[in-house]
Amino acid sequence: IGANLTRISLLSEVARQNAENGNGKLLSSIAEIARESVASMNDIVWTITPEHDSLLDLTRRMRQHAEEVFALRDVDLEFNAPAEDLKLSVGLRRDLLLIFKEAVNNAAKHSDCTKVLIDFKVENSCLKLQIKDDGKGFDSSENYDGQGLRSMSRRAEYLGGTLLINSDDGTTVKFEVNLSK
Repeated sequence: IGANLTRISLLSEVARQNAENGNGKLLSSIAEIARESVASMNDIVWTITPEHDSLLDLTRRMRQHAEEVFALRDVDLEFNAPAEDLKLSVGLRRDLLLIFKEAVNNAAKHSDCTKVLIDFKVENSCLKLQIKDDGKGFDSSENYDGQGLRSMSRRAEYLGGTLLINSDDGTTVKFEVNLSK
């Protein structure tokens, strides 16, 4: 959020300095960054609200995000979710939601996919999340400028979970965490 606010500030200053040259592109960038910042703040507030401490609440939030993102891009979505309900810690809810959103956003922005399968379940005291797209995949040996993949890995490690990303046939993101720890 801090980085986004800094970008907004810098872009606004450039737009102000170049007011006579027409700044539609700069102003569009500013608006997009502001929307991303608002969404990030909404996620933070949602995750720390005690009333949202259940697996069902998290599932609803995840499903809503995926439906919004993929509907805009005309991508078919299949979302399988657990029927049981559990209480989840604030940290688990936050980091799992952010891993999920990063994987969904990456699929939507970069994969050119037409279908996404999300499989979210609890099995043997383990919470398992898989997001699979039928897109073009990416070269996992290449270094990328963005923080998304690194951030997902750090969050998974912090939770004591495992994160596997396979991009041989489309891209599959698998996250697992033991709930009994």
